[in-house]
Amino acid sequence: MHKTLSAIVLSVILVACGTSGLSPLRGTGDLGIIVERASGSVLIVDTSEHEVLHRVTGLGDLSHASAVFARDARYAFIFGRDGALTKLDLLTGQIAARNQHSGNSIGGAISQDGRHIAVSNYEPGGVRVFSSDKLELVKDFPATRKPDGGGSKTVGLVDAPGNRFVYSLFDTGEIWMVDMDTPSQIKKFTQVGRQPYDGLLTPDGRFYIAGLFGEDGMALLDLWHPEQGVQRILPGYGRGEEKLPVYKMPHLEGWAVAGRLAFVPAVGHHQVLVVDTNDWQQVDTIAVHGQPIFVMSQPGGRQVWVNFAYPRNRHIQVIDVESREVIHQFEAGDTALHMEFAPRGEEVWISVRDDNKVCIYDTETFDEKTCLKAEKPSGIFFSHRAHKIGL
Repeated sequence: MHKTLSAIVLSVILVACGTSGLSPLRGTGDLGIIVERASGSVLIVDTSEHEVLHRVTGLGDLSHASAVFARDARYAFIFGRDGALTKLDLLTGQIAARNQHSGNSIGGAISQDGRHIAVSNYEPGGVRVFSSDKLELVKDFPATRKPDGGGSKTVGLVDAPGNRFVYSLFDTGEIWMVDMDTPSQIKKFTQVGRQPYDGLLTPDGRFYIAGLFGEDGMALLDLWHPEQGVQRILPGYGRGEEKLPVYKMPHLEGWAVAGRLAFVPAVGHHQVLVVDTNDWQQVDTIAVHGQPIFVMSQPGGRQVWVNFAYPRNRHIQVIDVESREVIHQFEAGDTALHMEFAPRGEEVWISVRDDNKVCIYDTETFDEKTCLKAEKPSGIFFSHRAHKIGL
């Protein structure tokens, strides 16, 4: 009797959804967002059907926006450049919460347990941590003061195993590690190098790497053995003493790690560097079309896709990991910015900012499947990121 009544109630709900215009039940695993940077809006997209479900406006300055996802993949947390943090409901297309917390922020992360959202700030510097349910301030970690006053800019913020956040301090040359289970105990690593400008976490969650803007080389922290301190790797990597013309500094989160190899964008050169992650030594150099920005590994690790800085930013090249050769290249359009792979790698979405579109390509045939209209699109973020470390 109980089961029969439940079935009747469910039938009534399904009929109502079909006849009253209410949205039917659906999952969130194939949803994502596209940032429309110029208009302060985002598109919520269905990655299976290749369609736009909602357009959400009123998100402020999204000129360098990024996003992370809740554990249930229902909510996206969007980090605006203007110091705003927005919680977006992917199912309803509505803003669930919003917090204008600083004057200038640059990215963030969600904790391993999903309870906390951390945001790194340029102004006033430092990292602030909010609850993921209501975006209420939980903890404030002011940065080291600069000699001329004010807190150091914080960059390269990632989530790490052990319910930790790791980030770099640009002005004071430090890396900090915060354990959210004991947030009063901050591990601080000083003199890691001049002006760390970005950071990444390797896919296995073990190594945090900070790029250095003020000198050549990179700073590496082994999170399994933080007692060993920060090591310097790739001493020749960077802008160089010659101060080569660099049209756009590569994003470190765009590094591709395939097996034991890392494929790294060379700063100021038309090259992708190949690095052995066992000892962090460079083992090869691949000539490419221009100065690479994102060097991204297709899920499965067989291909690496590369896009480029101005003035060669119409092009995409594909590198075969086994042969370390460029096997395909094409023009995606005017200012091809960001790329995002489907979770299992069968297709890639590419934002083409100045053509106001996002185009989807088959990674096996390289054929263009379709394009979606978008206003000055930049970052693309899919909900499967909810289950990955460091994203």
